[in-house]
Amino acid sequence: MSDSHALTVDAAGDGRPALIIHGGGGPMTIAAIVGHLAKTMHTITPTLPGWNGTERPDDIQSIPDLAALLLQELEERDLSDVLVIGSSIGGWIGAEMAIRTSEGRITGLILIDAMGIEVPGETITDFFALDARGVAEHSFHDAEKFYVDPATRAPEELAVMQANVAALRVVAGDPYMHDPGLRERLGEASIPVLVLWGDSDGIASPNYGRAYAESFSNARFELVADAGHLPQIEQPAATFALIDAFSNDRDGS
Repeated sequence: MSDSHALTVDAAGDGRPALIIHGGGGPMTIAAIVGHLAKTMHTITPTLPGWNGTERPDDIQSIPDLAALLLQELEERDLSDVLVIGSSIGGWIGAEMAIRTSEGRITGLILIDAMGIEVPGETITDFFALDARGVAEHSFHDAEKFYVDPATRAPEELAVMQANVAALRVVAGDPYMHDPGLRERLGEASIPVLVLWGDSDGIASPNYGRAYAESFSNARFELVADAGHLPQIEQPAATFALIDAFSNDRDGS
């Protein structure tokens, strides 16, 4: 197992601990969640190895490897009653953590347009085959608002984005964006789970999200209107309201 001290981790705020895990787009995709929750909670925000210029050890090759690394981080920090929030592949990592954790370590899980399971009839869009405009069109309800022409980005920014995609390909590219055995194991997690989904997600549809929620023993599904794969960016107020309500309701009812 990799040394969790190799992780780059930011922490802020006081209160119940919240581990917030970014997706393929990197830490900026969850920055708004961190800023919101740090007002009332103790936020722990790792940069996944290989993202944003960080080193990826050779033994980090998969989502389960990342889940094990983050569980080790929680253990070393001696944290309990942790709320785990994951966006996209961050949600996949969180789901793996919820299955593997010891009792009391993680007590709530929020998945935001999470990847990771196989749902018959529901295709996960091949992110690696999309150009920048295609990524925007599949990721956002209002693609024109969030599309940025790569020609206008600084070379350093493009290099970071390309490295992030390369890291994503290593840990989640084969099989593409899912673990064939994950869905049947999700029922092993007894903690409350909230599955949030943008109603315009073009990467994985809301029906994929509903199947995700139905795979847990104690989960509910909430749709965020006028949002795509990153509702925390497009509809922050609605997303934060759902997160806050779940965080304050410890039994998930």
